[in-house]
Amino acid sequence: MDVARQAFVGVGANLGDRWGTIVAALERLRRTAGVGAVALSPVFESEPVGVLEQPLFLNLVAGLETTLSPEELLRRLQAIELALGRERRVRWGPRTIDLDLLAYEGETRTTPEIELPHPRLWERTFVVEPLRALLTQPRFAGPRWMELRRRLPAAPDERGLRRWRPPDGPAAP
Repeated sequence: MDVARQAFVGVGANLGDRWGTIVAALERLRRTAGVGAVALSPVFESEPVGVLEQPLFLNLVAGLETTLSPEELLRRLQAIELALGRERRVRWGPRTIDLDLLAYEGETRTTPEIELPHPRLWERTFVVEPLRALLTQPRFAGPRWMELRRRLPAAPDERGLRRWRPPDGPAAP
């Protein structure tokens, strides 16, 4: 694929140095061949979903341009997770880093490898609110994301979700 398309990636962490790991993941994402123009939503701290007995998460959404196919982008995201210590032991359990391909411009598909848009995107306030913020940025405000904006819940449940500011230390790349 030669033409750059836009995509949204959910980024979350709740183990160890949550913010430091997120910064490291974003740095690796920015250095990934075929990925450019990464924009970030505000950061939110959220209650866990699924397995409730675990630490709070930090979450944000990264909007990017890519010449990678959705499948190749997903493989690169999974490689970043693995490099940063992600272990897949318990579904919805604690994790050092979580990188989810949420939406990819012009793509709707369900295969054994990938589902676009992400099947639980609409249910997760920790995804909906950062995504809503990114969709107001001029580069994402055009008609290509009209359907995504239309499908976002009008009034998501914001319980357990609060804006978070990074401490003095590593800033988002």
